[in-house]
Amino acid sequence: MAEKRVYEVVFIVDPAAGDEDITRLTDNLQHIITEQGGAVTKNESMGRRRLAYSIGRNTEGIFQLFEIEGSGREIAELERRMRVNDQVLRYLTVRVDEDRRRAEKFAAKRARRASKRPVKPGSVAAAAATTATGEAGGDEA
Repeated sequence: MAEKRVYEVVFIVDPAAGDEDITRLTDNLQHIITEQGGAVTKNESMGRRRLAYSIGRNTEGIFQLFEIEGSGREIAELERRMRVNDQVLRYLTVRVDEDRRRAEKFAAKRARRASKRPVKPGSVAAAAATTATGEAGGDEA
């Protein structure tokens, strides 16, 4: 089996579509993804927003975000279906798993470096460390 990859798909729906139509469209697209062996891990409606430029005389659109785990085959089918659907004005698919792995790697590296640094006297970390150990020179009677 192929490695599971993570994709983010943002698509813009025609603002003339009603709430029922948008719900039906997103359910249909989710069904396509699960049929192809993928999984929708996040489905977020980002609401009605103004477009940077007009798309077919539309100056607004309803933005939807899917986060999908899969092999890539379901992305090809999803994009094909969105291309022929009149309600979908635009879509963009981005593979994000490599970027997230790289960000986690840098965060771990940053944490390792921070743990190796000596604590400077007078810093916030030093104050927290001395307060936690009870070595603060405060009100001693």
